[in-house]
Amino acid sequence: MGNIWQDIKEILTNFFQSLGWAWWIEITTQNPRCTYYFGPFLSTKEAHTAMNGYVEDLEQEGAIGISVAVKRCKPVNLTIAEDISEKPRQIQPVYQ
Repeated sequence: MGNIWQDIKEILTNFFQSLGWAWWIEITTQNPRCTYYFGPFLSTKEAHTAMNGYVEDLEQEGAIGISVAVKRCKPVNLTIAEDISEKPRQIQPVYQ
């Protein structure tokens, strides 16, 4: 019976996600300056239950200034790194 509920829950979550109604955890960090999206979730309760694990993982990786929000959205990118330099690297050819 549990598998049927999991299947129904997954179908509903995917349907809600397609409409932009699914819940996501948005975590922003000051250092590194990033925004992370975790989800989708069918309910805010489900998102809040999972939230602490994601925060703990980021803390263990050394993230500082963590802010968390649970919201309905439809993120295109799951990780947005705002402080990664976009400067092209100077690559020297090995053989000339």
